[in-house]
Amino acid sequence: MKTVTGYSIRDAVPDDLIQVQQIYSHYVLNEFATFEETPPTVEELVTRHAAVIEAGLPYLVACSDGRIAGYAYATFYRPRPAYRFTVEDSVYVRPGFHGRGIGSSLLKLLIQRCEQSKARQMVAVIGDRENVASIALHRKLGFDHVGILQSVGFKLGRWVDTVLMQRQLGFGDSVAPDFR
Repeated sequence: MKTVTGYSIRDAVPDDLIQVQQIYSHYVLNEFATFEETPPTVEELVTRHAAVIEAGLPYLVACSDGRIAGYAYATFYRPRPAYRFTVEDSVYVRPGFHGRGIGSSLLKLLIQRCEQSKARQMVAVIGDRENVASIALHRKLGFDHVGILQSVGFKLGRWVDTVLMQRQLGFGDSVAPDFR
């Protein structure tokens, strides 16, 4: 567990997913950060959490005063084998907890943990080009803007873009990956 002023970060456990579902539901129903339109059940999030852990990737929660204040996890970017060294990050902070450095601390630790895996690239697929906070967070932690997919989602009555950002992990593409 990593302790930061006012909150601590640790690996998520299935019991955390009730609060994770509450946080995520807000974004599903009210924001463009995710393109899901119906909040998944806690049971579905338990299944997703298990898949992340089974893949050997991190799933983290930030705790403040006994509450989950935010969470972050990595998944493989795409299912095809050639993508096996590329992960995608997801970071969500509970409404009312923004501006405390929680998202930054979660993403920083997520990057560190992914660098300990075989991952060599991390991709951020950010819903909505107007999501300036997420874009700034990723830029601050070394992500480069690599593109925009225009009007690829339709949610809450409007077309929504996705911003693509990417950062190297560890040796990146400077040497071939270890296939052992």
